[in-house]
Amino acid sequence: MKPKLIRITTVPISLKILLQDQLRFMNQFFEVIAVSSKGKELDEVENTEGVRTIELEMSREITPLKDLLSLLKMIRLLYKEKPQIVHTHTPKAGIVGMLAAWITRVPHRLHTVAGLPVMEAEGKKKKILLWVEKITYACATHVYPNSLGLKRYILEQKLTPENKLKVIGYGSSNGIDTTYFDRTPEVMRKSKEIKEHHRLENNIVFCFVGRVVKDKGIDELLYAFDKLSNEVDHVRLMIVGKMEENLDPISSESYAILSNNKHIIQAGFQKDIRPYLASSDIFVLPTYREGFPNVVLQAASMGLPCIVTDINGCNEIVTDRENGLLIPPKNEDALYGAMKSIVQDKKMIAKFGSNSRDDIIRKYERRQFFQFLLDEYNEVLAHV
Repeated sequence: MKPKLIRITTVPISLKILLQDQLRFMNQFFEVIAVSSKGKELDEVENTEGVRTIELEMSREITPLKDLLSLLKMIRLLYKEKPQIVHTHTPKAGIVGMLAAWITRVPHRLHTVAGLPVMEAEGKKKKILLWVEKITYACATHVYPNSLGLKRYILEQKLTPENKLKVIGYGSSNGIDTTYFDRTPEVMRKSKEIKEHHRLENNIVFCFVGRVVKDKGIDELLYAFDKLSNEVDHVRLMIVGKMEENLDPISSESYAILSNNKHIIQAGFQKDIRPYLASSDIFVLPTYREGFPNVVLQAASMGLPCIVTDINGCNEIVTDRENGLLIPPKNEDALYGAMKSIVQDKKMIAKFGSNSRDDIIRKYERRQFFQFLLDEYNEVLAHV
């Protein structure tokens, strides 16, 4: 009989996207059960990954009464299923799942850390979030930061002893499918259509992919590009992502640049970002905080040089002046300087782009990551 493995995320889209293909792979060696809140993605995970799913409502916000109810339901679930391993992702699933697993004496309690909102929080909210992380890690037997930078931060904050911490492989939570994120004939056909539609030929195109919010560095990006496009006519900026006007909105000055700068293309949210990356020359992500950013893996796998902030995760994928440029966060002048320097040197674009894909294949190929994680599960199970 295969050992039972329960994977838990707060919302089902995390199971669907962040753990894509991983559940199906692990189901060859374990009886995998995926647990998350209600959502159509939960049914999709059951169908595409071929694993049993269980709906258990969890709130993404700090809601003590709802959280207590989620905890009680999780305790009942774990008593019933009796798994050998519980592995949680995302903060709320982490504290609910790890606390319930500790109470029910699940022998192996694993938690992956993929980005910490506490890093940008302040005051009372920061204290609460740190407290939540401490409890989660205290209940876990193993904690897996998905980047070396996150591991350093956890140790600096004294959230858990070092002997509980381990980065799987070179980092990431799921690796990347480099055969999918490649310049296939179909991707290049769609890319050609995008280039023709937006008249991108003979221009150098910067591309941003992500939520259009302040903590992704959009204010700095728009300032830097606006300045650059006033000096260099043959540059364009493609923004691929949803504008969020209520949660962490960009500044009014940034909205004005978006409205007035004709060199900026707002592509909105796209289910398939590959043709947009293939239509671009340089990827840029001036974000303030990350865990291990999948979008940088995706852009690099598509052969794009990357300009990213020198923060954990980003600076583990991008090596300065080898496959991209690193800049300090929240520094619009440094970003402008990096964008200008790469525009002025086409050899730099070609060199960085070539190095990018080679490095991703060597370190982050998805099947290799799955094997790293499987080896870790087997090692954990061997130590009762």
